[in-house]
Amino acid sequence: MGRQPCCDKVGLKRGPWTVEEDHKLINFILNNGIICWRMVPKLAGLLRCRKSCRLRWINYLRPDLKRGVLSEFEENQIIELHARLGNRWSKIASHFPGRTDNEIKNHWNTRIKKRLKLLGLDPQTHKPLEQKENDVEENNNDETTNEESSSLITPKLQE
Repeated sequence: MGRQPCCDKVGLKRGPWTVEEDHKLINFILNNGIICWRMVPKLAGLLRCRKSCRLRWINYLRPDLKRGVLSEFEENQIIELHARLGNRWSKIASHFPGRTDNEIKNHWNTRIKKRLKLLGLDPQTHKPLEQKENDVEENNNDETTNEESSSLITPKLQE
């Protein structure tokens, strides 16, 4: 059963997009809009899969895309949103018009996560790393205390 493949992979071009293909896709979408992604490759004269066309448009060719380095304000906002939303990159990206979820996720993983670690914060919980280590030590101490107390109780019960 399962899902039907998105397209017949026979005869489709794979790999990097050429400038000509980009122009065909841009011209088609600007002139006709996006009717249905299933029809776009055929109507635009591209030998590409519909998923490939959709991702190329969304992540690279849209005219409203912002390119370039994220500002300090944007990075701080990403940290704040990540603390509230977790790894929900598309929800985080919705707060940044012109930025893609993939771009924000990549920026988080390559830059912001490292910056938080250097500041002594856990990137997942946003809590200080020392506190996390102390919690682990406390749990280990509690377990040994419980083991010692249970071993003291056990011989008394056996007698």
